[in-house]
Amino acid sequence: MATTSAYAVAAGGEAAAAPSRGTLLRPRPPASRLAFPSRTPARWASISLPPGLHHAAPAGAAAEGSTGMEMEKEEGPAWVELEPIGSEEQLDRALAAAQQRGAPIVLLWTASWCRKCIYLKPKLEKLAAEYYPRILFYCVDVNAVPQKLVSRAGVTKMPSIQTWSDSQKQGEVIGGHESWLVIDDVRKMIEQEE
Repeated sequence: MATTSAYAVAAGGEAAAAPSRGTLLRPRPPASRLAFPSRTPARWASISLPPGLHHAAPAGAAAEGSTGMEMEKEEGPAWVELEPIGSEEQLDRALAAAQQRGAPIVLLWTASWCRKCIYLKPKLEKLAAEYYPRILFYCVDVNAVPQKLVSRAGVTKMPSIQTWSDSQKQGEVIGGHESWLVIDDVRKMIEQEE
């Protein structure tokens, strides 16, 4: 009895014979859809996922009687990815641009081996969305940049979050405690600089 692999059937190949248990192999749904088996095994349920940035629901959507099914224009992103800095030249360009805008920048100093850095970064990306585009947030991996840059910033512990304006470090929060406390400290530090 000849059998065909599930990969051949999923790729659109014809099955020479049904699998030994008599069940039908189904092709996978397209990658742009999230699929999961429904209650009846003969059907698939799927949800289309929109491309692009993730956005938060508008604050007034529930109060206005919105059902949540309509797509409304949203005010801004729910999170902003931190732009990486890999050299002193990139840091100098970011500082010069911030000086022209008259706003500070926020630098997150991380390391790939630092678990607290990994947990803190998404929370800072959400915080960055609150201040975007007035204040820009950057991320620096201390293992991927020259030691001269790390020394220039005075970074000794991970994660360190610093505000810089006028090409000088103005404030610093060392993220060794709970992430929500770190975010509150960073928010206070930013508001002092504005």
